[in-house]
Amino acid sequence: LTHLDSYILIYKQKPIVKNESKFWQYVKKNTPNIKWTRIENSAALGTPDLLGYLNNNFFTVELKVVKSGNKIRFSPHQISFHIRHPVNTYILINDVVRGRVCLYFGSKIDNLVKNGLKTKPEAETLEDCKKFLNNLN
Repeated sequence: LTHLDSYILIYKQKPIVKNESKFWQYVKKNTPNIKWTRIENSAALGTPDLLGYLNNNFFTVELKVVKSGNKIRFSPHQISFHIRHPVNTYILINDVVRGRVCLYFGSKIDNLVKNGLKTKPEAETLEDCKKFLNNLN
């Protein structure tokens, strides 16, 4: 089996819980300097949840909420998107158990699938995430 085949088998075992709406509201409220567009797209599967614009740069952000353990649930389409678009893509995770918000480069998708929240983030608090995004050029 290829990596993508394995991801598909794992993904089909349990449905992903859609719990990102409140997290989106929290992010939007706490990052007023970023112009956000929420992407609700069923035609282009795997497209990240948010399109951000700041400092004359566009970037995408996939939102995830992890309520227990270290595992992060990604659809095969989300994995594929981040593999095909490794630049200016990010994954923002609300780690409910540890009470932190973690930001990862989209190019780290393979590590996140394999190692979950054990993967070292670029930023571990909302304030650090905001600083990181504010410095994008």
